[in-house]
Amino acid sequence: MTKSELIARLAGHYPQLVAKDAEVAVSAILEAMTVSLVNGQRIEIRGFGSFGINYRPARTGRNPMSGQLVQVPEKYLPHFKAGKELRYRVDS
Repeated sequence: MTKSELIARLAGHYPQLVAKDAEVAVSAILEAMTVSLVNGQRIEIRGFGSFGINYRPARTGRNPMSGQLVQVPEKYLPHFKAGKELRYRVDS
C-alpha cells in the first residue's frame, strides 16, 4: 500500500474526513515517526509492531563487478519488528 492509497482508504472509510485532512493526518504521523527515529527513539504501536534503529559498523566489502575491496562506512538503518498480533493475522 502506498501513501496515497492509505489516504484514499482513510477518506473512504471515514466520510466526515476530507481527503486533504486525511493527507495532513498521515503526513503528520509519518513526520513524527521520522523525527523520533532520527532522535534515536524507539516507536512501539501495540498490536502492530515496533520501529527502531540498528547500527552497522564500518566494514570492508567487495565490489561484485571487479572484485576490488571497498570500504563501507558505518551507518544507522531503520528496523521494523512485527508485533505478535500482526504476525498472527498475516499468518492466518
